[in-house]
Amino acid sequence: MDCFRSPTRFLISTIVFVLFVSSLQFHYTEAYDALDPNGNITIKWDIISWTPDGYVAVVTMFNFQQYRHISAPGWTLGWTWAKKEVIWSMMGGQATDQGDCSRYKTSPPHCCKKTPSIVDLLPGTPYNQQIANCCKGGVINSWAQEPNNYASSFQLSVGAAGTSNKTVKPPKNFTLLAPGPGYTCGPAVVGKPSKFLSSDGRRVTQAMMTWNVTCTYSQFLAQKTPTCCVSLSSFYNDTIVPCPTCTCGCQNNDTNPGSCVNPNSPYLASVVNAPGKNSLTPLVQCTRHMCPIRVHWHVKLNYKDYWRVKVTITNFNYRMNYSQWNLVVQHPNFDNLTQIFSFNYKPLTPYSTINDTAMLWGVKFYNDFLNQAGPMGNVQSELLFRKDKSTFTFDKGWAFPRRVYFNGDNCVMPPPDAYPHLPNAGSRGKWSLFVFFMTCLTFIFLFE
Repeated sequence: MDCFRSPTRFLISTIVFVLFVSSLQFHYTEAYDALDPNGNITIKWDIISWTPDGYVAVVTMFNFQQYRHISAPGWTLGWTWAKKEVIWSMMGGQATDQGDCSRYKTSPPHCCKKTPSIVDLLPGTPYNQQIANCCKGGVINSWAQEPNNYASSFQLSVGAAGTSNKTVKPPKNFTLLAPGPGYTCGPAVVGKPSKFLSSDGRRVTQAMMTWNVTCTYSQFLAQKTPTCCVSLSSFYNDTIVPCPTCTCGCQNNDTNPGSCVNPNSPYLASVVNAPGKNSLTPLVQCTRHMCPIRVHWHVKLNYKDYWRVKVTITNFNYRMNYSQWNLVVQHPNFDNLTQIFSFNYKPLTPYSTINDTAMLWGVKFYNDFLNQAGPMGNVQSELLFRKDKSTFTFDKGWAFPRRVYFNGDNCVMPPPDAYPHLPNAGSRGKWSLFVFFMTCLTFIFLFE
C-alpha cells in the first residue's frame, strides 16, 4: 500500500508544481509585448540637494514604449513613504489630497499622506510653478511617435526624511495610473547618479543619489474586455468580414440599459452630454461588435508589380476623442512598402533582421485627431506595396495583417477561416459544366 501511495503522492506533487510554475510564467509574460519587448516607463528619482530635515528631488517619467502613450486626463503617480516623510512643497506637479497635517501648527506641508497621489499641472501654469518637462496635463507621447516629448517631470521638497545617502530611504509600492490601471511597477533600485547639463551647456552637475523604478504595461490589467477589433474586405471577393460578434461586449439594453447608444436616437445629444461624460468608461454606438474602435483593412487594387490597401479607423466611442492616436500593423510585405498617403510611417524592428511591422499615425493638424463617434469620427489612408515575387500571393489570406494594435492595445482579428478568399476557378468551371449539361437535357426533353 505504501509503495502505491508513494508514486501517487509524487505524481500529484509533480502536477501541482507544474501548475504552479505555469501560473507564475503566465503572470510574468502577460505584460510582455512581442512587438515592443523592451518597452517600459522608467521613473528616475533624483535627489539634487539636501535640506535640514530631508532633501529636494526631481522625479522624471520616461516613456520608453515605442507606440503606447499616456493620453488625457493624464498620469497619476503614487507611492508609500518608507518612514514618516511629508512633502513640504512641489513644482510642476501637485498632490491630489493634502491629508492630515494637524501636527504642524504653522506653515503646513503640501501633503502629509503616507500614500500620496501626484498629478501633473495643466498647460498655462504660472512660470514660477513650472520646471522642465512639466505642465502638460499628464499627457506623455510615445518614444517612436514624438521622441522629443516622451518625458514628464516634477520637483518636490521632502521633509522628515534622511539627510544623507546612508539615512535616506526610497519610497515603496509605486503605482502608475495612465490614466486608468494597466501598469505594474517594480521596487526602487539604486542607480548611477544622473547628470544634468546647464542651460548654457557649459557646466554639468550630478544628483546626490538616484533611484530607478520600472513600470510595465499589461492589457489584461488595463481592461476586462478588448478595446478594438478588425474587419476585412477585398476587391476579389464581395464578402465583407465584420468584427466578430460581441468582441468587446454584447448589446443588451434589456439587462444592461445604457450599454450603448443608437445613432438614430432622438435622445442622442442628451445621453452623450449626460453626467459622467468625462468618464473613462466608453459609451459606444450600438453595433454587433460593441468596440470603441474598429480598424478596417481593404485590399483595394492589384497591379502588375504593386498592390494597394486602404485602411480606415472608425471611432464608435461618444466619450473619447483620440489625439495623437497611432496604429501598429504587422504584415510580411512592409519590407516593400513603397508609398503611404496621409499617414506618418515608421518601421518597427524589434528583431532587427525582420522588417514586418509598421507604426502609422496622423499628420499633424490634418488627421492626428480622431473625433468621437459620428460623421467625422474616422480617419483613413492608403498604402502601396511592391510585390515580392518569391512571397506575394492573394491566396489563403496572405494579404491581410497578422496583428493590429490601436494606441498600444491588441485588436481582435476575425478567425482565419472567415477571411475573404480567392474565387475558386475549378469549382466555378465544374458548376458551369453542370449548368450546361442540365440545360441540354431540358432542351432534349422539351423538344422530344
